[in-house]
Amino acid sequence: MPVITNIEDLKRIYRRRTPRMFYDYCESGSWTEQTFRENSSDFDDLYFRQRVAVDMSNRTTATKMIGQDVAMPVALAPVGLTGMQTADGEIKAAKAAEKFGIPFTLSTMSICSIEDVAEHTTKPFWFQLYTMKDQDYLARLIQRAKDAKCSALVVTLDLQILGQRHKDLKNGLSAPPKPTLANMVNLATKWRWGLGMLGTKRRQFGNIVGHIDDVGDPSSLMAWTAEQFDPALDWSAIEKIKEMWGGPLILKGVMEPEDAVMAANVGADAIVVSNHGGRQLDGALSSIRALDPILQAVGDRVEVHIDSGIRSGQDVLKARAMGAKGTYIGRAYIYGLGAMGEAGVTKALEVIHKELDVSMAFCGHRDINNVGRDILKVPAGFSGDWQ
Repeated sequence: MPVITNIEDLKRIYRRRTPRMFYDYCESGSWTEQTFRENSSDFDDLYFRQRVAVDMSNRTTATKMIGQDVAMPVALAPVGLTGMQTADGEIKAAKAAEKFGIPFTLSTMSICSIEDVAEHTTKPFWFQLYTMKDQDYLARLIQRAKDAKCSALVVTLDLQILGQRHKDLKNGLSAPPKPTLANMVNLATKWRWGLGMLGTKRRQFGNIVGHIDDVGDPSSLMAWTAEQFDPALDWSAIEKIKEMWGGPLILKGVMEPEDAVMAANVGADAIVVSNHGGRQLDGALSSIRALDPILQAVGDRVEVHIDSGIRSGQDVLKARAMGAKGTYIGRAYIYGLGAMGEAGVTKALEVIHKELDVSMAFCGHRDINNVGRDILKVPAGFSGDWQ
């Protein structure tokens, strides 16, 4: 394994080894990509307060997310098409997360199915749900997550309609890739990826193909999917999903205090302050700037997590110091997965953990559960004084 010291090292290898359309799918946002960029760059406006002459021994980053023990306040976010970044990608990522002691969240739009991941892991994982118009399919999907012993349901609220991502349209994104001349030329240079794909049977959306009548090939699958995201999703629908699920419920995609209060009102166990990694509403605030007003609005009524833009252990520490109980990484672990499979995900987690642990010590703390806003210098107006 090459010397990896930060997430950018993994990203460089990932770019070399992964087909362009799947690299672009991961490394892009919607429209102008303003929100995609600011999700990460806005963390740079928060500064640490270094403390000295403090006992730095016996440190721990262990904590809890929705009552579950975690080795650090990080979960692997749901990422669609993960099994196209590398063969059997969801299984590899889930195994790495389990060994590290953090949650893995499987996307509805995964290549490996719920059952595939359950078969290859020994501990419960989380399942992310997109609400679909087909209510029978939705009910069966939730039941499949129950049968697989998933320990939390993560309902994504901000993808009732798709934001436009220019690169995906230009690349003709599909799973498996369409055999166009441009795609074939690019794939010919990604021999490691190609050999992996030849060795697996998992090349389509495993949670859909075989579970819907008349969906058995890429064209029918893409047509069905495009029609199924439910634009009528509202809070009453969320209440029905909560009743069907009956377990811990996490609502993802909350960016405004009013919606956070509504999420608490319908009984969510946690909310994720998230703009979908900048892939939906371009021009929205970064998640880290949106966090504080949401915390002020809900208090301790619901656990508040955050995703979008987190690329380092220092970002995790800043989010925790600002008040988030947990964070989710998507692109940061996908870089590792596409670069080196399961070992790459493990390396990404090791990098983030070391950065979190050492930075916490420099800020004068030994226990992540005692970290608060006092370790930060937060500029006036960071969360805005909007009219």
